[in-house]
Amino acid sequence: MGERQSRPWIVSDELWSLIEPLLPEPEPKPVEGRHRVPDRQAPCGILSVLHTGIQWEYLAQDLGFGSGMTCWRRLAAWNEAGVWEQLHLVLLTKLRSARKLDWSRAVIDSSHVRAARPGPKSGPSLVDRARPGSKHHVLTDAQGVLLAVSLTGGSRNDVPQLLPLLDKVPAAAGVVGRPRRRPAKVFADRGYDPDKYRRLLRERGIRPVIAERDQPHGSAAWAFSGTSWRRRSPCCTASVACASAGNDRRHP
Repeated sequence: MGERQSRPWIVSDELWSLIEPLLPEPEPKPVEGRHRVPDRQAPCGILSVLHTGIQWEYLAQDLGFGSGMTCWRRLAAWNEAGVWEQLHLVLLTKLRSARKLDWSRAVIDSSHVRAARPGPKSGPSLVDRARPGSKHHVLTDAQGVLLAVSLTGGSRNDVPQLLPLLDKVPAAAGVVGRPRRRPAKVFADRGYDPDKYRRLLRERGIRPVIAERDQPHGSAAWAFSGTSWRRRSPCCTASVACASAGNDRRHP
């Protein structure tokens, strides 16, 4: 996908060509006024706010992305229309067609993010002095390609998200045969240790490779870096960042 951009919120023409057909028709303006900011500019503004963590109202208009309010409204409308889920499926299908999805194993982990304001999917963080926070629960393939993501309150345990994340993996076509959703193995750290979940994975035909409590780190965990999926294609980063941002309450 080329060298890493110095401004990762810039949406390439290649990515935009995949996003544009998924966008809903804009609603008519109730009153005449200034011309609508073109949709082509809004994703850059959305990703700029999500990447930098600034408040929406502080998005500089001289960047050419529109105002923070405009970008927030587009994000809310596109999230409501399911644009990001559709984009994720398109990207996975293209990757599978190019045989760049590695189903030999999947890796699950979570990371904490501080919540700017309390929201429906935030809670007291267990690692940040009980400040409001959320958790990203992420499932990737063996190469760090994003398969599924969910957002919960910061105090939620990791293991209950294991099966729901597996169920959220889109059925990616792209090659002859049935669309695939199931990895051969799942690697996880000690937070996913209960035997109940090992048994449930085996019932699905998935081999669990999960680090055990009170044991030295084994091979389960360290195929995965919590940021590895972010270093993949900006396409994957865009879809997961925007999907998670549907719960962002930092609007003007």
